[in-house]
Amino acid sequence: MELRELEGAIEGILFAAGEPVRTDRIAAVLGVDPQTVEDAALHIADRLEAEERGIRLVRLDNMLQLCSAAKYADTIRQVLETRKPPRLSPASLEVLAITAYFQPVTRAYIESVRGVDSSYTVSLLMDRGLIETCGHLDAPGRPTLFRTTPAFLRTFAISSLGELPPLPEEQDDEEQLKLRTTIEALEEARNLAEAEPEPAPEARGEEGTA
Repeated sequence: MELRELEGAIEGILFAAGEPVRTDRIAAVLGVDPQTVEDAALHIADRLEAEERGIRLVRLDNMLQLCSAAKYADTIRQVLETRKPPRLSPASLEVLAITAYFQPVTRAYIESVRGVDSSYTVSLLMDRGLIETCGHLDAPGRPTLFRTTPAFLRTFAISSLGELPPLPEEQDDEEQLKLRTTIEALEEARNLAEAEPEPAPEARGEEGTA
């Protein structure tokens, strides 16, 4: 498959999907290796940005997605009459920080770090698509495990969890210190994301809101 045809196929797949698609899945269908898909996706992303197109191709860990360009957020929002998603509350940021840095985690672990019941906040973050269940812990009662989602990566304008600011190497055993340093690191990531123009909330993906 020639490069131009490959790029066209990738664009078509991502547009039709309207959500992140695994790179290896695209590669298997198109009969190429995943690295070839990654290289083609990078070329598409560079071209879309260079031509100042209204869409962008973003990489979310091992997935790809088409989304609207951040610079056109206000215009798109006005036309579609959509509202900017509400900012994360301090409680939501706490739970999200713990999940992001220590995933997969149980609700009991989250609550042990925070020191308060977190069932409502966990449910809220699941409703917003920022965390999801990922199995059960092999322990009595088999508690549910939670992890972050591609929407989390998109919200904080990062391609993988490896791009999160690192936690301090030396931490006190106190849970509150662990919580504070975790939140500070996640807030740093959010501040970096907010340094870019506000993305457009569209049905086929958006370049992050926190």
